[in-house]
Amino acid sequence: MWKSTVLDTFDYVIQPGWKGSEPEHWQSHWAQQLGALRVENHDWLDPTPTAWLQQLHQTLSQAQKPVIIIAHSLGCVTVAHYLKNHLAKNIAGVFLVAPADVERQHAPECLARFAPLPALNFPCPVSVIASDNDPFCVPQRAQIMAQQWGAALTWLPQAGHINVASGHTEWTEGLLLLEQFALRCRQLALALAA
Repeated sequence: MWKSTVLDTFDYVIQPGWKGSEPEHWQSHWAQQLGALRVENHDWLDPTPTAWLQQLHQTLSQAQKPVIIIAHSLGCVTVAHYLKNHLAKNIAGVFLVAPADVERQHAPECLARFAPLPALNFPCPVSVIASDNDPFCVPQRAQIMAQQWGAALTWLPQAGHINVASGHTEWTEGLLLLEQFALRCRQLALALAA
């Protein structure tokens, strides 16, 4: 398990993307290392917004501490829809990796169901980690999403879709980014409580 007093401040909810996150995916490694709750959708291959949002809501309700949501790909868009329609009472931060552009030309029909992308200023700290050669989201679109969501944007050069296919399995560097983000979330929470 990842040892960090900063990370211990929060519970973590892992929101995978389309087709889920296979055992070698960094989200699966992180779920074990962080002792995270993981959204378990009933249908990973044919996603519908209603079902995915319900399952995210149910998973969030199981948390005991303030939550940082860790989402990948379509999961990022799911989280944006969720925060547009729900109060973020126990959500301390949102860590979005390689958001999928569901509005792109030739997007699979099941992903296009999640369009349009919600435009909102997230009610909590948000970080977007994007790649400059992601086949499912060109850099300009990733930048627009980050701006729409009030997110800090970190670029990973030539990192593909930041998944197993691009060589991101345990992704220790990503955990360090998460730790930095968790520190920012904790500092904000302390400032608000003062």
